[in-house]
Amino acid sequence: MVALPLFVILPPMKTLIKNRDGNKVVVLVEEADTPGKLAFVMHGLGGNKTQGHIRAMAEAFLESGYTVVSWDSVYTFGESEGGKYEDATITNYYADMEDVIAWASSQSWYCEPFVLCGHSLGGISVALFAEKYPEKIKALAPISAVISGKLSLQTKADDLEAWKRDGIRVTMTHDGKNEKRLKWSHMEDRMRYNLLDNVTKLTMPVLMIVGEHDDPTPPEHQKLLFEQLPGKKELHFIKGALHSFYEPHEQQEVKQLVRAWLGTV
Repeated sequence: MVALPLFVILPPMKTLIKNRDGNKVVVLVEEADTPGKLAFVMHGLGGNKTQGHIRAMAEAFLESGYTVVSWDSVYTFGESEGGKYEDATITNYYADMEDVIAWASSQSWYCEPFVLCGHSLGGISVALFAEKYPEKIKALAPISAVISGKLSLQTKADDLEAWKRDGIRVTMTHDGKNEKRLKWSHMEDRMRYNLLDNVTKLTMPVLMIVGEHDDPTPPEHQKLLFEQLPGKKELHFIKGALHSFYEPHEQQEVKQLVRAWLGTV
């Protein structure tokens, strides 16, 4: 006899909202019919809601009966409009996330506490929100998260001197389709943030995952945060993986880790 699912996932719904600056943010809502289970999943710097590793995280929540909300920041390569990637900062990524959560709070499926999950710049953003509003958070999953601006300056991921001198860093997207120009002001903004300053507020269950060969947010930085977390916590390393989990087997492993963790929170 085949076991039937205990919940139903309704057809995905895209919604266009305006952020605090009047820019257009495209939000994807994938609603489950199980009440009291809500998760927000946030992409990283230059990412978007359709990337394979972001979808792997979202699917882990969906398969666990959660309504999932994801979106594209205004300052990235995605469907949202009104900003440019070159102006991306933790501050404006965080602001878009706050505006999405504020909009969600007026929807019929909204509930508290909810789960926050984010990758890289999304990882520090969701953790900052959890430090500010711990009573709203059921559980937290900062994946390959930026820990602080100061620690970012210690990595070998960028030629920081050249970036600062030129005022702009030019790279390509993973698919090679878009040139990525990012101002040095991004790093100046990043220096304002440090998750370790208020880590004692993160008393909720926390899941951390990082690639074994992650350069921008390396395992040793993740361990600094993990060791100071006061509550129930897990830290996993994806063997052979870099900062983003582009390989299908890496995405599958992340998905399985998130699903297993959700069974414990």
